[in-house]
Amino acid sequence: MFQSCARVESLVHPSTWGGDRDKDGRWNRGRRGVGFKTGMMAAAMLALAGCGQADDGAAAPDKAALPDGPKAEIATIDAANLPEGVRAVVLAAVPDIEISGAQRKARDGMVFYDVEGSRGDGSEVELDVIDEGGIYRVVEIQRDIAWSEAPAAVRAAADVAPDRFVPARVIESTQTDGSVIYELFTVDKPDEPTAEIDWKNGDAKLRTERNAY
Repeated sequence: MFQSCARVESLVHPSTWGGDRDKDGRWNRGRRGVGFKTGMMAAAMLALAGCGQADDGAAAPDKAALPDGPKAEIATIDAANLPEGVRAVVLAAVPDIEISGAQRKARDGMVFYDVEGSRGDGSEVELDVIDEGGIYRVVEIQRDIAWSEAPAAVRAAADVAPDRFVPARVIESTQTDGSVIYELFTVDKPDEPTAEIDWKNGDAKLRTERNAY
């Protein structure tokens, strides 16, 4: 919280120390004496020195590293054996995809299919599909990028974290609402991102909880 500068400045004026003006308009000390005057002046000047400065209660930046997520049971699936419902929603989202394979992941009470492939231009793409009781829905579309390709605001958000690090791998994960989550991996933890950053409407913020997908 900031100190009240108006209140502090009023302490410097002699009228707050007691006493009266003499016939020449000067302030008398009244009964308070020299020691009181000196002490009040010193206290007021010290307070003015800190006027407008924030106290030490400011919140520290969030750490980048997230707690470990729930473990997943993973099964590899050939492209030919992908459930037709999964294939249909994938092709609807990325019509020119050539599916190369998939993984079925059961995690935290949910089932997902991570479908990998390449677009018509040869760029790699992955779609995460949730299985909601036999109803399939694409929840995010992902691609690998270089850290230098991430928006400047995203890199800046990561850089202010006290445990900041240079990611060994970056996944750009576009959500169905148009927002993007940047997943940052470290060499010693390749199976799940160490940190995640939300990016929407030009604003970037470190996540404090993992994306459910």
